[in-house]
Amino acid sequence: MSSETEIRPFRVGIAEEAVADLRRRVNATRWPERETVTDDSQGVPLALIQELARYWGTEYDWRKCEAALNDLPHFMTEIDGLDIHFIHVRSQHQDALPLIVTHGWPGSIIEQLKIIDPLANPTAHGAAAADAFDLVIPSLPGYGFSGKPTTTGWDPTRTARAWVELIKRLGYTRFVAQGGDWGAAVTQAMGVQAAPELLGIHSNMPGTAPGDINKAVQRGDPPPSDLTTEERAAYQQLSTFYAKHVAYAQIMTTRPQTLYGLADSPVDLAAFMLDHGDGTGQPGLVEQALTGDLQSALTRDDILDNITLYWLTNTGVSSARLYWENKADFFDAKNITIPFAISVFPDELYQAPRSWAERAYPRNLIHYNRLDRGGHFAAWEQPDLFAAEMRASFRSLR
Repeated sequence: MSSETEIRPFRVGIAEEAVADLRRRVNATRWPERETVTDDSQGVPLALIQELARYWGTEYDWRKCEAALNDLPHFMTEIDGLDIHFIHVRSQHQDALPLIVTHGWPGSIIEQLKIIDPLANPTAHGAAAADAFDLVIPSLPGYGFSGKPTTTGWDPTRTARAWVELIKRLGYTRFVAQGGDWGAAVTQAMGVQAAPELLGIHSNMPGTAPGDINKAVQRGDPPPSDLTTEERAAYQQLSTFYAKHVAYAQIMTTRPQTLYGLADSPVDLAAFMLDHGDGTGQPGLVEQALTGDLQSALTRDDILDNITLYWLTNTGVSSARLYWENKADFFDAKNITIPFAISVFPDELYQAPRSWAERAYPRNLIHYNRLDRGGHFAAWEQPDLFAAEMRASFRSLR
């Protein structure tokens, strides 16, 4: 390979001074007064973030996360002038299907760690060897260990083209792709581009809304009278999201460079990321994890591993610029003609109705399933369910 296309091994190694500085900054936080309400309607409650900071600044151990990351094979390669970091795990099973999985914001490769073994080593998890995947898990441009763009243009469409180049550079001639959140935008852009090597895609946050519905939601119109019960519920979920829970996205879409606090204060970074919550805008998964709720699918360390990765790579602002770069809508139906699989988790931003999915993709919807648990960070929250969905979604394309 030339120096421009070389695939270089990569190892995570954060200097102790950086970890110590993080702890010092957390412990030196200047706090505001508590909120004047008894719920989270004004934002992340003071008591919750203070308890997280106490644990972060005194007990949390980044080195455990770093060791877990370094148990996996990491690589770096330059694509279109930018260093792209990725995890690449080859299955021991023959004829494993290559799968590229893309994270979102405020997520990272941390979201996908729990699905690697179930997908690459299915026989150890009660599944068949014929369902094995080779996994490629990249960090988005400006996120994690990937390079930070120094010029404009790195939107989901450009990233989608880079992912196809990455897959081909690894020697694969056929593959499938999956994504939620920004990963959904990138994966669906790959679906629109329809590279000949791409057999099909899957999303847990798919664009399915008819164009007129999507415009009505964003205008704040009442739901049309002819919607089914399922469609009306989805309409209301989208309406609530746009009306009450999209402020974090609006500031990043319009003024990402103004968010200097994300680079200067770890607690500001944590609060900003936590205010995204679990995607529903309601007290839920993240709050459960941080308060020690035994029903939570995540732990405090799960949450802090992800936030700490952002802090130690100083990617709070660089990751926010993806919102500024993006010009496409998240939820409207896309011009995708290759096979498309959809999983609907109950705590996602909206539960895509089967009727919308079938109307948007009448000839290429190869899988649609509604799950009974899981949310916006589906792979992170419910790795076994998520892995089962990957096997079912792509079985017909092997």
